[in-house]
Amino acid sequence: MSSEPSATRSDDRFRPSDIVAGFLATIAIFTSAIGVVWHPLRLIPISILLALIAAGMSARQQRLSFTAVLIAALCFFLGMVVAVVFRKPLW
Repeated sequence: MSSEPSATRSDDRFRPSDIVAGFLATIAIFTSAIGVVWHPLRLIPISILLALIAAGMSARQQRLSFTAVLIAALCFFLGMVVAVVFRKPLW
């Protein structure tokens, strides 16, 4: 009887890959936001790659990783619009 609660506790714990995936997705979100205003073609593809790696690393962080991919795609579009409208350098 005492083995059952410990088994459920170990299942609820985050694995190291879940934690790293969460950090990667968070870094991707912030890098995308920075990329909108500063050189979108340098930062945003890297952030999209980080978000996709985070999505593949962890099943538990799927919602955060999916959000990071969507934000990165939106920031890519906005970054290109800002760069064209204000004639800022892409690189």
